[in-house]
Amino acid sequence: QCDDSEEDMFGDYGSFCEDDSVLAQALATEPAHPQDAEAAAGVVPESLRLGTDQREQENYSASEIVGTRAGDTERGVQTPASDPPGASEELADSLFDELPSSQLLYFAEMCQPSAGSQTAAGTEKVDASKCSSSDKVRSASSPCPDSEHKNRSTEFSSGMKSDSCKNTSLKDHLKNALTENAKAQTVKVSKTKQLKEAILSEEICVARKAIGSSSVDIGPFYGLPSKVKDLLRQLRGIETLYEWQHDCLTLECLQQRKNLIYSLPTSGGKTLVAEILILQELLCMQKDVLMILPYVAIVQEKVWGLSSFGIELGFLVEEYAGSKGRFPPIKRRCKKSLYIATIEKGHMLVNSLIETDRIGDLGLVVVDELHMLGEGSRGATLEMTLAKILYTSKSTHIVGMSATLNNVGDLQKFLRAEYYTKNFRPVELKEYIKIRDTIYEVDSKAENGFTFSRLLNFKYSSNLKKADPDHIIALVTEVIPKYSCLIFCPTKKNCENVASMVCKYLNKEFRSHREKEKEDLIKDLKNIGNGSICPVLKQTIPFGVAYHHSGLTNDERKSIEEAYSRGVLCLLACTATLAAGVNLPARRVILRAPYVATDFLKKNQYKQMIGRAGRAGIDNAGESILIVQEKDKHLVQDLVTSPLENCYSNLLPEFTKGMQNLLLSLVGLKIAVTQEEVYDFLCHTLLGVQQQLLSKEKSLSELVKDGLESLIEKGLLRVKIVEKDQNSKITLAITRLGKAAYKGSIDLSYCNLLYKELKKGLEGLVLESSFHLLYLATPYDMVSNCSPDWMIYLRQFNQLSAAEQTVADMVGVPESFIAKKASGQAIRKSVDSASVNRLYLTFILYNLLKETNIWSVSEKFNLSRGYVQNLLNSAASFASCVLHFCEELEEFWVYKALLTELTKHLTYCVKTELIPLMEVAGVLEARANQLYNAGYKTLAHLANANPETLVKTIEHLSRRQAKQIVSSAKV
Repeated sequence: QCDDSEEDMFGDYGSFCEDDSVLAQALATEPAHPQDAEAAAGVVPESLRLGTDQREQENYSASEIVGTRAGDTERGVQTPASDPPGASEELADSLFDELPSSQLLYFAEMCQPSAGSQTAAGTEKVDASKCSSSDKVRSASSPCPDSEHKNRSTEFSSGMKSDSCKNTSLKDHLKNALTENAKAQTVKVSKTKQLKEAILSEEICVARKAIGSSSVDIGPFYGLPSKVKDLLRQLRGIETLYEWQHDCLTLECLQQRKNLIYSLPTSGGKTLVAEILILQELLCMQKDVLMILPYVAIVQEKVWGLSSFGIELGFLVEEYAGSKGRFPPIKRRCKKSLYIATIEKGHMLVNSLIETDRIGDLGLVVVDELHMLGEGSRGATLEMTLAKILYTSKSTHIVGMSATLNNVGDLQKFLRAEYYTKNFRPVELKEYIKIRDTIYEVDSKAENGFTFSRLLNFKYSSNLKKADPDHIIALVTEVIPKYSCLIFCPTKKNCENVASMVCKYLNKEFRSHREKEKEDLIKDLKNIGNGSICPVLKQTIPFGVAYHHSGLTNDERKSIEEAYSRGVLCLLACTATLAAGVNLPARRVILRAPYVATDFLKKNQYKQMIGRAGRAGIDNAGESILIVQEKDKHLVQDLVTSPLENCYSNLLPEFTKGMQNLLLSLVGLKIAVTQEEVYDFLCHTLLGVQQQLLSKEKSLSELVKDGLESLIEKGLLRVKIVEKDQNSKITLAITRLGKAAYKGSIDLSYCNLLYKELKKGLEGLVLESSFHLLYLATPYDMVSNCSPDWMIYLRQFNQLSAAEQTVADMVGVPESFIAKKASGQAIRKSVDSASVNRLYLTFILYNLLKETNIWSVSEKFNLSRGYVQNLLNSAASFASCVLHFCEELEEFWVYKALLTELTKHLTYCVKTELIPLMEVAGVLEARANQLYNAGYKTLAHLANANPETLVKTIEHLSRRQAKQIVSSAKV
């Protein structure tokens, strides 16, 4: 049917074309067995059928288990099983090799009652087929030429095996095979499922045409197949869109593929609009998409959330965060990719696409928290990324969103974008400010920013009033445990103190609320800490209270967030990082003080925090209460009445990470190779838009000239004179060191230092252990915050082997120096403090790789778990950068293989056997251990897993989490 050639492929062996009686015979048998004839497949072993039926219950495609051709999988085409019975049995065996023992046992138990009768029936059928012919050829009409060719080759080979086949024409074999297949008992292929997939394919085609046209009617669901709407209902519980979301998605500028900035208050539903635009680009426009998010935790959460959509709709979800990500990404023929990246990894990805002339493959770039443009070196990196996309690709459109934007005009000029805004919240937010015993309601129209609301009549004992002068317990107990509450505190220590204090005065009834689940949470945290648990959490969790800040490990934070989302925990005392991080809303939000550490609260931060109040679909109202001391009253008035902070370019303040990095990469990527071209590019940045405001001392052209000269002095750029038609032209070229620096995203302030240390390492790289290599991968930017404990330092040094101790001498930290510091003696000979601190951090990392337990290492070095976790994450990311740096310099070839393995070990910091499971989004060490112990030891095991079996096998795993784990593994 699909073969382009009209030639008879069977030649002299008896053709379909000569006699249509075979087809007539097949048609005659079809009414008796309509579904079987339609499937037209060989008999499939019962064990495989059971696995298939089990998966169909979970809405997973049967084509992934039975009769899927590799080429068809890419295109999402289902093909019937057309191999001979022997091949089917082989396929069944190989598939069940990929299933863990626990799942095989589960299948066996499920199928015990009916197995006997079905097996007997199957045996009779096999015997009957043997009697009729020693070697039957089973065939099926294939929708794909490749699979048809495979089937034919199988027919010929199986036909030649038997002597009886020599005396019988192929036509007779085909007649017998078609008749037998029509009568055979086969796997029932769901007609409903086939119909749904056909409709989905048709709707995608319609949607593509609709998006490409200027028609108002853009298809069943904003240009997308109706399956997207079904998935939103199933996976997110979203039945309908808000009115503003509909208005935004139908904007004329989006139909014309213009850039867009849109701004709404927190919890307004901005992300859903972005996700629909992403799906339009992937499915309808058939282009790749880049989504840039501010933090690693949010990237992982989004990968976790969109993997199910990728599996169902046929696109790939790729994580670019920390040390993860491939540069350039794999170019795929059929499936499109959604790259979900942090700001830094997004920049590296865009650089790699420009370098390989593939930036045009990127159809859409979505930026969440667009106001990050104004925040330090990360803002500078985001500005560079967007400016390069705008300058090099006319077909890529940009969509930015934020809850806190003020100087939108400048951002519109920079991004050449339209602007859409609405003051919409699905849940009404009431803002209050508490001063002493009085609560005021915030009213931006009032002269002083707030009006008198009500007087609290707290009946506190003198002891309680002394312990809780701000009446936090009264404010909290109005809400919990029925509803949830967040308390934002200025410092990490304050979070822990507030959580402890609240539990001290809560009634005993709070302990009985979801008691079993709280006990399970404490068990989980103990497992994470290898038997250890924070004493504060052990005290507070039975009351449904916990703290949340950067002092927790990744696994602890994940467990606490999940428990809060399920309502097991009803109160979190947290720092400001939670407001900008994962989505954890609450009925009431209390701000303990208008400070973040010692800095007074900014309007943007305040809006982010209070935006967490009110959960759509759960609460009918949200409340925020800011607790203020009398001395800060006038500052709070300014905070309430002032507009949001403006967003300014950071290319100048962050000179080495900003301006110089940009100039270097522009020349390296050949975007601009003369001073004039570089100046022209900078005029198209946010700095170019704001140059008169930000650069008063020097003009933009002078800044370009100074920056280029500085890079030439550092040996990162060189001047090249090009002779053409008797005219000489001065151009710029990048040196090998310069190329390595921008490809590895190395901060130019320590680029030369890194090169020297790597070069010195080649003279005597100690490979007895990973200690020397770890020193080279220890991040420079954490050195200044390190304060060594000298007794611990000396103890760790003495535990090194003789070969490892030579590493300390090589980097300039002699044993005598450490010993004198530990004993308190005066030091006469100066030693570089940066090298001393960096070596101490290396000791921490070395212990982590040996013990793979953050708890024990943090106790050994007397540091917080969060600090050790942060060091590990930074080291993994920096090791990845050093690897890319070394890949560009031939003399460092030896580091490539070494750093590849080291990066992997730093990224996961677990036993080697758990690393494959840790690659699945949302699976951290504790969960990986559970899965491994249950028999799920590879990615294939998880991808083939049945979510229902996972729920029964793995403790404390919800059905939703199980489905997401399987989806992520499949991706």
